[in-house]
Amino acid sequence: MTAPASNAPEYVGGHGLLAGKTVLVTAAAGTGIGFAAAKKAAEEGATIAISDKHERRLGEAADELAKVAGARPLAVPCDVTVEADVQNLVDTAAGELGGIDILINNAGLGGQVDLVDMTDDQWNLVLDVTLNGTFRMTRAALRHMQPRGKGVIVNNASVLGWRAQKGQAHYAAAKAGVMALTRCSAVEAAEFGVRVNAVAPSIAMHAFLAKASSEELLSALSSAEAFGRAAEPWEIANVMVFLASDYSSYMTGEVVSVSSQRA
Repeated sequence: MTAPASNAPEYVGGHGLLAGKTVLVTAAAGTGIGFAAAKKAAEEGATIAISDKHERRLGEAADELAKVAGARPLAVPCDVTVEADVQNLVDTAAGELGGIDILINNAGLGGQVDLVDMTDDQWNLVLDVTLNGTFRMTRAALRHMQPRGKGVIVNNASVLGWRAQKGQAHYAAAKAGVMALTRCSAVEAAEFGVRVNAVAPSIAMHAFLAKASSEELLSALSSAEAFGRAAEPWEIANVMVFLASDYSSYMTGEVVSVSSQRA
């Protein structure tokens, strides 16, 4: 007999896993994984800073996070496709927080278009935000972390870096690149005491995704997962927190799937 699809579990509260740490999260406005990661980091005792390209939503996110963090977190607008923005973000966060212990690279951009219809601009934009943006942030963070002899970077990849899905060639290529970037940067950073890992979510349901994708597609993707449902964004954030914490001290260059390993 096939078991019914399970409902989402109850929200898991903080356990002080990041107490005393400083955490910078990109693309943290809105209702998705970035906001969930920032909220979870604050609940785990970290001092947080957030960024996003959308200033209004960034401000709203900072106001909401103040309820958890006890004070309004540092919020710095940043477009990860612009090197000057990236440098300003890292410099400002490091200066205001007294250093960056953990970077969560969440910025990414998707889209649904078949390869034969895809324009160069569509391809380039997705790769510039998702892969190049992760590269820019990782480079800037490593230049800050390596001289300090410590630090953790957690990248947001995707199971589409492994799986094939129609209409996702640009996004899948970008996320596969994030996985390779994670592994190579981890090897380079290890001698400096810095760890780099990634999560690879399948589908995490939030308001923006529901608005940007058809209900039929989201239902089909969700039902194909082992639990018969999409993940909650905070379930992805929980794994990010684990990778950011000292509990994963011997892990680097790993891509952790937060999903079932279906083909």
